[in-house]
Amino acid sequence: MNSITDVAGIRVGHVQRVGEGWLSGVTVVLPPAGTVGSVDVRGGGPGTHETDALDPTTLVSTVDAVVLTGGSAFGLASAGGAQQWCEEQGRGFAVPGTVVPIVPAAAIFDLGRGGDVKARPGIDMGYQAAAAAFASGDHAAVERGNVGAGTGALIARGQYKGGIGTSSITLDGGVIVGAIAVVNALGAPVFGAAGPQPPAGSAVPPQGLNTTLVVVATNAALDVAECKRTASAGHAGLARALDPSHTLADGDTVFTLATGAVVLDRTTEQARQVSLITLQSAAAEAVRLAILDGVASADGVSTTAGDFLAFRPAGE
Repeated sequence: MNSITDVAGIRVGHVQRVGEGWLSGVTVVLPPAGTVGSVDVRGGGPGTHETDALDPTTLVSTVDAVVLTGGSAFGLASAGGAQQWCEEQGRGFAVPGTVVPIVPAAAIFDLGRGGDVKARPGIDMGYQAAAAAFASGDHAAVERGNVGAGTGALIARGQYKGGIGTSSITLDGGVIVGAIAVVNALGAPVFGAAGPQPPAGSAVPPQGLNTTLVVVATNAALDVAECKRTASAGHAGLARALDPSHTLADGDTVFTLATGAVVLDRTTEQARQVSLITLQSAAAEAVRLAILDGVASADGVSTTAGDFLAFRPAGE
């Protein structure tokens, strides 16, 4: 399906509100139990929750859900809803009497884009998005465009709509690398010579703050440090797709999830390096395609990564 859900066990749920001052939402990526994860944050204005727990030197290596949300730092409250849902399902780090779900989150800036600056996601929307992800089933189609965390997204200094995009790449040996992106960047998308490219030096000032959020998922078996390095590679794809990227006004964040279903070739040190470099190169390309898919899908037309449509002005 050219989607992050091509990775077996990865599920995606969107919840959004539009109208009566609202233009925001939440997207939850729900991996199978035991999924290993990490993150790399490079934007100058990040809004994140629980990302320190994904460092390779910390106690817990697995991730129970990833929350992508609108509402800037206020929207990070939605992570509590996804965490509540996970606890009810028994998903999390076992402690006496309960489990503590590991639910990192990151937010885009969309405050006030629906008219009410206080209309932003909270615990209820996080819970609903997690439940929607679970209910979607394996290998479900992922809705793209202005849904979930991409509902109020804008790009290119607020000139055009952004949104949710996704992609996947299949490698030899059955390894799949998928990505989902919430594109709300200050920069303009780079489609290549044949496509439209609003100038990066446009005189239009930034509209508030921005951010592009990405989750990379793979069925490969990776440890936390390898997930961290794969997230770092994903930022290369972000930089290829958006100009400029990683600015002071963006909170660009890439998560990586590894379900562990396919073992990479580690028979020799050289084989290990080749396997990881190949996977991480695919991660960068999957991120690039997911971002461009998010821009194209914001037109409200059903697209796949690679069907790059003309921009639609943000006021339409």
